[in-house]
Amino acid sequence: MPIHYEKNDEHIVLITIDRPDARNSADMEHFKLLREAWERFNDDPDAWVAIITGVGDAFFTGADLKRYIPEITKLQKQIADEGLTEINGYRLDDGTRAVLRNVPIYKPIIAAVNGFCTAGGMEMLGGIDLRIACPEAKFAVMEPKRGLFAGGGTTVRLPRQIPWPQAMEFLLCADLIPAQRAFEMGLLNAVVPRDELLDTAYELARRMTANAPLAVQATKQSALQGLYHDEDTTRALREAVKSLAEVLQHAEAAGPDGQSSALKGAIEVLDGLTKELRTPFEKESRISSRIFQTEDAKEGPKAFAEKRKPNWQAR
Repeated sequence: MPIHYEKNDEHIVLITIDRPDARNSADMEHFKLLREAWERFNDDPDAWVAIITGVGDAFFTGADLKRYIPEITKLQKQIADEGLTEINGYRLDDGTRAVLRNVPIYKPIIAAVNGFCTAGGMEMLGGIDLRIACPEAKFAVMEPKRGLFAGGGTTVRLPRQIPWPQAMEFLLCADLIPAQRAFEMGLLNAVVPRDELLDTAYELARRMTANAPLAVQATKQSALQGLYHDEDTTRALREAVKSLAEVLQHAEAAGPDGQSSALKGAIEVLDGLTKELRTPFEKESRISSRIFQTEDAKEGPKAFAEKRKPNWQAR
């Protein structure tokens, strides 16, 4: 398989992008497989932390433009002509979901960057929590050099994750940036020798799996929802506006007799919106309340009092 998925008995998953002949770029098949790997990790309650890496001299270099563009163009036409959402498991959003754009995975993810991390590699890095690299690794948002645009989330995520001047250097200069410079810019947690890369990644993963998994996931969820609060708010408002428009259209079609029903419907939509909209602190409080009711929340203090290692159940 070109996208390898391995899970050990420590609740750690290793995802490896294995297409060295194309510098670990992705055609339509590889984007689909990578999207499926993330879904498999997210859906498995026994998988607590993921590490992603590549083979050879590349981590991930995004789309294989020679193959992917004609493939996705053909798929778009087929889906439009046949009125489908997917064909043989292939979806139009495979590319964006593979690079973790608008994908709510609250389990921790570690990048072990073994080489070139460009285009879709940089897009995906924005959806990854901890990042380590070997000295040979290089990073770039190179799309402007090709007259293209980094549309997988980088222009939104990078300025929120590292200081503005550093993000603009990445985005506007479109240069290859060496690992040490990327570390100094705040993009990476550490730079380690290549032969220590995976060992370091597993060490980081074990530091997280030593903690209660649901508490770790809830912490990441609260942090992400706080960082991207505007995304949640915009989606909620958009859905409310859409629902209100539908209510008013039905009322107009029903004439004067439909006005009372329209008012009732509008009130229901607005009531739902007030329940949907929450500030980051309100969301944090709700998440906190949920975690304090788990079995692991009882086990942690008990293990501490008994001076033993906790036995996490993820429930």
